[in-house]
Amino acid sequence: MTWFYLLMAILFEVCGTTAMKLSDGFERMWSSVAVFVFYGLSLTALTFAIKKIDISIAYAIWSGLGTALIAVIGIYWFREPVTAIKIGSIALIIAGVVGLNLIEARN
Repeated sequence: MTWFYLLMAILFEVCGTTAMKLSDGFERMWSSVAVFVFYGLSLTALTFAIKKIDISIAYAIWSGLGTALIAVIGIYWFREPVTAIKIGSIALIIAGVVGLNLIEARN
């Protein structure tokens, strides 16, 4: 269940960040409200996750996968430019998350 909380924390954080973009600088009310709701849910789920997962591992996975997912959403949904550096950086984030999971599995 702990890893489920971490997954939900990541998904809520991605929704919150997407809503932040859609809020247009907090000028759109419902998107602005969604930012706070999703970030609140994300931090709540993260709090439950770190009861059993080391905070260093949980936070790195939460922020890393959230960053990678937002980059992908930016590329596909918001039509941001795709560059080799952007793709390589996303790959490095994913490699780091995999490495952290391997360390966690060994403990």
